[in-house]
Amino acid sequence: MIALLARDLKLSVRAGGGALIGVLFFMTVVAVIPFGVGPDLNLLSRIGPAILWIGALLASLLGLDRLFQAEREDGSLDLLLMQETPLVLTVFVKCVAHWVATGLPLVIASPLLGLFMNMDEVAIGATTLTLLAGTPAITFIGAAGAAIAVALPRGGLLVSILVLPLAIPVLIFGVSAVYAAIQDPAPFLPPFLILIAINLFFAVLGPVAAAAALRLSSD
Repeated sequence: MIALLARDLKLSVRAGGGALIGVLFFMTVVAVIPFGVGPDLNLLSRIGPAILWIGALLASLLGLDRLFQAEREDGSLDLLLMQETPLVLTVFVKCVAHWVATGLPLVIASPLLGLFMNMDEVAIGATTLTLLAGTPAITFIGAAGAAIAVALPRGGLLVSILVLPLAIPVLIFGVSAVYAAIQDPAPFLPPFLILIAINLFFAVLGPVAAAAALRLSSD
């Protein structure tokens, strides 16, 4: 499993542009908001956490269709299906590698974009923490969508359509936790713990569903 993790990370680096494209798309989404809402700094600071979360969600969808596509094209997907290691565990490791290569750079870039949105230190810290806790769930959800669409010639749009509705709870509780941290009367911990619970739920359900979809697509 360690070898598979290292292999997927190396392939992500060699492919080039995966993490960079995600971060650039993330920055683009955040950068165009001031042009739409105007130069009101107070308004930007209020909507900043929601904008960062929406941008990170959309950027996370970009590379999900390629999660199993390379294995499908070179034939190694059949080897993954026939190996002794449980396919669920293999899918889980591939999801972790995909998140490290594409999701973690979004989390790292979020503090800088938070400054761009005139957010204070508490809001930036809470947004970064919730993105760190919530973005892996998007990858695990996307694994199931990518497995369903792996045999389709143009499955990228289908993956986004399948993943986006299921990722809405992650967005809701991620943004709620940030605003709870900003507003003193509202507790931060309950929505943040729910966000972690959602992440753990999809960390189990996503690989199981993806493994089942991959087996069905190979039949």
